[in-house]
Amino acid sequence: MTNRYIMTAFGKDRTGIVADVTRLLYENDCNLENTTMSMLADEFTLSLLFSSQLPDIEEQLNRECRRLDLDKGISAFIRPLRAQQEIKQKSYKTCTLHIEGLDQAGIVYKTSQFLADRQLNIIQLNSAASASPQSGATMYSMNIDIQVPESLPFDQLEEELASVADELHVDVTVKR
Repeated sequence: MTNRYIMTAFGKDRTGIVADVTRLLYENDCNLENTTMSMLADEFTLSLLFSSQLPDIEEQLNRECRRLDLDKGISAFIRPLRAQQEIKQKSYKTCTLHIEGLDQAGIVYKTSQFLADRQLNIIQLNSAASASPQSGATMYSMNIDIQVPESLPFDQLEEELASVADELHVDVTVKR
């Protein structure tokens, strides 16, 4: 039986951090299925979905994670996933929301709450703050991939998003 796990890991960015984390999985006969890795400030972060055929691997991996922290300064955590249950397939279309404006508290929260209130599922979210080349002011930019029910027209979604854009004084566009 195949067991699936999620690992999150992070540490000061340096050459070899990805090799250190993935070596742990390789040496324990785990198979990487999906990964997301990126730099946040001066920390490198990893999110890994992996599987193993070995029945009692979780305890061994937790020991290896503690060793990774002591030896390499990388914090790593593992969580087992429950067996996937059959989910009723709903009909969705996907789109990307692009949000841009002056950096301020609440952009991610208010946007994600708007989506949650409408049962719109976030698949992926990437954001960054950077200085505007013209003014030097900090600009915030965010892309959110979402699932939208087939029954919800994109025009209606764009209309409803206008209220979020107005409240936050940002530009919101829907890319289909």
